[in-house]
Amino acid sequence: MKNKKVAVTGGLGFIGSHLIGKLNENNDVVIIDNQASGNIKNIEDLDFTKIDTDFSDITQANLELIFEDVDYVFHMAAVTSVPLSVNDPIKSNEVNITGTLKVLEAAKNCEVKKLILSSSSAVYGETETVPINEKSPINPLSPYAVTKATGELYCRVYSEIYELSTIALRYFNVFGPKQDPKSQYAAVIPIFIDKLLKNESPLIYGDGKQTRDFVSVKQVVEANILAAKSNKTGSYNIGLGKSTSINQLFEMIKDIMGKDISPIYENERTGEIKHSVADISKAKSIGYTPKNEFKEELAETVEWFSSKLKS
Repeated sequence: MKNKKVAVTGGLGFIGSHLIGKLNENNDVVIIDNQASGNIKNIEDLDFTKIDTDFSDITQANLELIFEDVDYVFHMAAVTSVPLSVNDPIKSNEVNITGTLKVLEAAKNCEVKKLILSSSSAVYGETETVPINEKSPINPLSPYAVTKATGELYCRVYSEIYELSTIALRYFNVFGPKQDPKSQYAAVIPIFIDKLLKNESPLIYGDGKQTRDFVSVKQVVEANILAAKSNKTGSYNIGLGKSTSINQLFEMIKDIMGKDISPIYENERTGEIKHSVADISKAKSIGYTPKNEFKEELAETVEWFSSKLKS
């Protein structure tokens, strides 16, 4: 993508900042982020002559003014934590549903070429068959998952009624540099790395045989750009298309880091999904063919966290 004007809501967050880094090379970018969970430090190394920032909340911002002359909107701003959504479902609804509706309405009124929604595999809930494809029934098990499913439905309605081109990307377990291991809601990979860097034993809930589809943030960024450039609409799984157990994951990270530390096993968490892996066949229609470089990408992530600890 070159010589476009793009807007990224939640552009200071983990995935958003990586997307900004890629778009910043050849495009003008406007970031909308209230810094509730995003951090300006995530983009401190970029060329700010081609970046505008607006620190408003998407529920309060003058989005039509911001989206003026924008070609593409990447909508990533959200309350992304399942536990937070359980503790405060009204806040989750306000940001993830009302906020998404306001972004869609502004994009429609500004005649944006396409809106790309960051959704989640959480919309599937517990499924009986794996790999999971887009025809699998929606079964959200948390307020967060409900908000993502609702956002997708609003996108579909705006495409069908208002002719705003939209596409929703259902991320599986995204990992990479810039994830926050200190958050109580942090993902498993940064937690494992952080604990091993401190020579501490991480917790594994259950027997560790539960499987997940781990996809690097680099692949997710590529999927977003491909989705914007494609003429496709609808919902698409974005994962690696391969499953890894939590035990296997820990052993890989331990091997990369050269540590001889054992995990501590705790009782499994209530409601945790046992197995999850994406069927990414449909995503191939937008050109998404992720490279199977999982261990190399894990090593890059370990190196990033190690350098941050040393600094």
